[in-house]
Amino acid sequence: MTVALAGLPPRVGAGCRVLVLGSMPGEASLQAARYYAHPRNRFWPVMASLCGFAPDLPYEERLHALQRAGVGLWDVIGRCERRGSLDAAIVRGSEVANPLGDLLLTHRSIAAIALNGGKAADAFRRHVQPRLPEARMPALFALPSTSPANAAIRYEALQEAWAAIAPFLRAQD
Repeated sequence: MTVALAGLPPRVGAGCRVLVLGSMPGEASLQAARYYAHPRNRFWPVMASLCGFAPDLPYEERLHALQRAGVGLWDVIGRCERRGSLDAAIVRGSEVANPLGDLLLTHRSIAAIALNGGKAADAFRRHVQPRLPEARMPALFALPSTSPANAAIRYEALQEAWAAIAPFLRAQD
């Protein structure tokens, strides 16, 4: 049975330079009301390494560390129908994109968008990119998914790919 889902609110601070966009939060994240809540998702270890914080900090402290580094979180898809947690289970045609154009107009400091996985990249290209003015298009990085469903990619390769956003991060003290 498919279920109608609504995503999480954006976590984007003033001065955000890198917006990380997933596709749609998985079941664990929606139940916990936390981004990347699945214990085997490698998002937090990768970002902790890039931004210089401990990946096991309490959730709110990890969010603050991301914001200090200039990183914000949201998803391309704000509402959809899906069975389970996998992106492949999202019912095509049920997707409603988040208002990312409005967010980019409000947060003009965003210089890069990191798309977390193929579904996020595909949804961005289909639902968001055609509606954005060319002059407001940040640098786009289609990155390998940090999801446990993408276990075939080694952590080191994942970390190396995500290092592409490092030039956009704010240095940490």
